[in-house]
Amino acid sequence: MTSSGTNPGGLVGSAAWELLLPAASAPARARGRSLQAALREAIRSHRLAAGTRLPSSRDLAADLGVSRGLVTEAYEQLTAEGYLRSGRGAGTWVSGTVRAATVRARDLAPRAPGARADFVPGTPDLSLFPRTAWAATQRAVLAELPHQDLGYPDPRGLPRLRTALAGLLARRRGVDADPERIVVVSGVAQATTLLGSVLHARGMRAIGVEDPGSPQHGALYASAGMAAVPLPLDAEGLAVGPLRASGVRAVSTTPAHQFPTGIAYSARRRAELLDWARSVDGLVLEDDYDGDFRYDRAPVGALQGLDPDRVAYTGSVSKSLAPGLRLGWLLVPQGLADEVVERKRTMDLGHPVLDQAAFARFVERGDYDRQLRRCQRAYRERRDVLVAALAEHFPDARVSGIAAGLHAIAELPGRYGPEGNCTALLATAGVMVRPLGSCTSARADADEVRLVLGYAHLGPARIREGVKLMAEALAA
Repeated sequence: MTSSGTNPGGLVGSAAWELLLPAASAPARARGRSLQAALREAIRSHRLAAGTRLPSSRDLAADLGVSRGLVTEAYEQLTAEGYLRSGRGAGTWVSGTVRAATVRARDLAPRAPGARADFVPGTPDLSLFPRTAWAATQRAVLAELPHQDLGYPDPRGLPRLRTALAGLLARRRGVDADPERIVVVSGVAQATTLLGSVLHARGMRAIGVEDPGSPQHGALYASAGMAAVPLPLDAEGLAVGPLRASGVRAVSTTPAHQFPTGIAYSARRRAELLDWARSVDGLVLEDDYDGDFRYDRAPVGALQGLDPDRVAYTGSVSKSLAPGLRLGWLLVPQGLADEVVERKRTMDLGHPVLDQAAFARFVERGDYDRQLRRCQRAYRERRDVLVAALAEHFPDARVSGIAAGLHAIAELPGRYGPEGNCTALLATAGVMVRPLGSCTSARADADEVRLVLGYAHLGPARIREGVKLMAEALAA
């Protein structure tokens, strides 16, 4: 190849020259774009270093076997973008302004790589996702969805889905569901920050949270400018005395199946909580994260059904279908509806339409009810396997919170403590668990060892093996 430059960093004999060969052999209509892309990549990756003088357009065209106009156009385009510089009679050079970005796509999904047994709660069995039924639903939706529905949606969600959700939630959870007050969201996390933002705009700066409770609440409310105030529980649910003394006017709760303790709020405590909300002109946020999964008796109805003007209700498909769908709902009191909808609109202009239409059809045809029954059968069996395995390997352990949900609390005898040492030993053996102490701001008793064990994502054999590994690790 001939070159008008003598710079040793030029194209002559370099790997950068090899980058251009595929571009030269690309289909005629794509050859120009391919040549430009190849030159950009060579410059970004520093295979063409800053200050390198490029061959003349005539020489490069001859060596690549392409038209001179193609090379001239590529030089002009990359000069306009800042990758190259040129001057009359001075040739074309690689610009010194280009800085290569680090090319790396990390996976930040919450996983426990290398774990021999992962009992960390929060994930369902993703192999139960109804791929065949969901694929059929998506195909049907794509065939029937009107073109205009592919535009920006109502920020509350498709009317079809909100109507289907209203019927579902009224029937299964006893919710007072008005489709006009349902907002489709990307999971409970967005519902939390959405409502937090609206309350902040109204002048609130703090919200009460259950203690122990979800470790994520603090960060979610902080992102909306709200401080999370930990409030203690008793045997009946959130303790109302500390709630009144805290001065907050909003509180986040999980009354159907408290996370992580597993208790269901008593009827008396539900009434007291609503009395508090009315007395302070306040709001209760009800997170019904796994209310559909109750095994030994009928599910406890939603708190929202008792006072829809004082309770905002939220849920999602993260436990029933898959968290990766990022699909949930927020049912708000009428007095907050307009502000929540406007905040949702400015946040993301609405939820993806195809996912909404697919889920609406899934609910309408009874597929979602079938999925819930399928999951409930599987998770009841796994709960029973976990309880039996704990009884076998830890006969002195006390197991609680098993009437519903996807996790249990195992309280081990004090000889396994303190809790931090216990979880460290388990982690060393490749057994991942969540200590109850990570869910509370209260100081744990030195001899207490309480573990939050998720079981939904593990098959029966894995559960048995995992509990056996726990026993072996703690006996060593």
